[in-house]
Parts: sequence; structure tokens; C-alpha cells
Amino acid sequence: YSFTEWNGVTSNVKWIGFDNFKHILLEDKDFHRSFWFTTRFTVTEVLLANVVAFGLALLLTQALKTRNMLRTVFFMPNVIGGLLLGFIWQFIFVKGFSNIGELTGLWFFQLPWLGDSPTAFWALVIVSVWQHAGYLMVIYIAGLANVPKELQEAAYIDGANRWQTLKNITFPMIMPSITVCLFLTISWAFKMYDLNVSLTQGGPFNSTQSVALNIYEEAFRNNRYGLGTAKAFIFFIVVAIITMIQVTVTKRKEVEA
Repeated sequence: YSFTEWNGVTSNVKWIGFDNFKHILLEDKDFHRSFWFTTRFTVTEVLLANVVAFGLALLLTQALKTRNMLRTVFFMPNVIGGLLLGFIWQFIFVKGFSNIGELTGLWFFQLPWLGDSPTAFWALVIVSVWQHAGYLMVIYIAGLANVPKELQEAAYIDGANRWQTLKNITFPMIMPSITVCLFLTISWAFKMYDLNVSLTQGGPFNSTQSVALNIYEEAFRNNRYGLGTAKAFIFFIVVAIITMIQVTVTKRKEVEA
């Protein structure tokens, strides 16, 4: 289908070769803009989600009386569907933050969160990190549970501080968990669609339109199924290459206990 001109409905399918790909790569500025947005979003979301998740995992592997309850609380956002989550946060950004801003006068709550391109970008990042951090936290907790206590105790006896122990013992030992978490967050962020639809609808002025939403609009709103399929094919190749590189690099850094 990516080599054809087809509206997705009729039986009239016209073979056009590589014309769809030429149009996408050379002329389709909307696709270029959405790809750049998706790339920026992916880099930001992957870094923040993993940092937050690892921080929560470190905290909730300590001897806290409420750690089981806190694990449940932080995991719960992942259970809520993306569309519902987006509508909930849309209400929070539009109504909740504005009311808090009027009461407190704090600039943070008075920002046009969904009405301006930079703040809309960060709104999507905040909600995405909030949704995924709890799931990643569980994976990191499982990884931290498998780190031999003897190694950490030996490091402390030898005079290593907390950061040195974390860098030289904990990180290498939990690299399998890091590999999985990076793979998941990269794939989640690149194919982000439901949050995009329910929270910003790609606005304002398509500045927060993800590649997945752009493909959907092209195929099912513009009735250019062949062009949409070509975009999806390019998107698949790019994401496959990036994830294979990531998995290969992090797998090489894994060590055995």
C-alpha cells in the first residue's frame, strides 16, 4: 500500500512507486514537524521517566513502613487508560491549575499549559512520566532486589561512598532492568497517540502532533491511505533501528552476579 495512491475505501488502487516516500522525505513539512516533536518528546520522556522511576525504586527499597502502600500508589496511574488519563489531566491543567493560580498567585499554575507550544510540550511530558514511572519503578525494584548485599557491604568497608557504590556496583548489576526500561520507554514515547489525542489533539497549531497522530490523520482523516502507510513504514524502520541500537549497547554493559 505504501507504493500506491489509495483512499482506503474504493477498489481503485493506483501504483505510484516511490512517490509517497519522496513526498514525505522532501515535501511533507507537517510530517517533519511531527517527527521532530516526537524525537524531542521521546528523549525528554525517556530520561525523566527513568530517573524518576529509579529514584522511587531506591526510596521504596528502604525499610519504610508504608513502602507497600506507596508502591501501589505510584503504580496506579499505569492502570488508567491513556485516553481517560489525558481527559483527566486536561481538566486539571485547564480548570484545576487556573483555580489554584488564582488562589495562590503562583506563576507555575497560571501558565497557559495547553494553549502554548512550549507548555503543551511539557504538559505531555509531565503526564507521560506520571503514567509510566510507576511501572518502570517495579522493574527497577526487582533489579535492585537482586543486587548482592555482600558487594555493597564490601564497598562500604573499603571506604566507598553512596554515589561510588551506586555507580560502580548498583548500576552495572541492574543493567538488565535498565535495558528493559529504556526499551519500553523508547517504544512508548515514539508511538504515543492516546495522550496526544485526549490532552492536546496535536495543538496548538499542530505543534504537539506526534508521528502516530500524523499517520492517523493522513490515512483516516485525509483519506490518503497509501501516503499514511508509507509514513507508518518509515516510522517503523526508524524506531526499529533506534531500539536495536539501544538494546545492543545496553546488553553489552550487562554483568553477571
